Amino acid sequence: MRVLIPTPLRSYTREASVVEAQASDLAKLLEALDGRYPGMRFRVIDEQGRIRQHIKFFVNRAQASSLATPLAPDDEVMIVCALSGG
Repeated sequence: MRVLIPTPLRSYTREASVVEAQASDLAKLLEALDGRYPGMRFRVIDEQGRIRQHIKFFVNRAQASSLATPLAPDDEVMIVCALSGG
């Protein structure tokens, strides 16, 4: 599947904006990505194993609310980071 990487996380993917991965759900996808790009999972998942507040996942343009969201090999997953500041 295609995984679209937002600019703030591209330092983990050697600046790649799109990476390929395979997993049966979002949780397993993040484990696979973290195996290839160490530290990436912690940027999107907190210490309690929940999606961080400023992160959203979209699977085929539909927002995923859970790490248990199932994935298929031809899916497109977009990770979105909210911007903040003053």
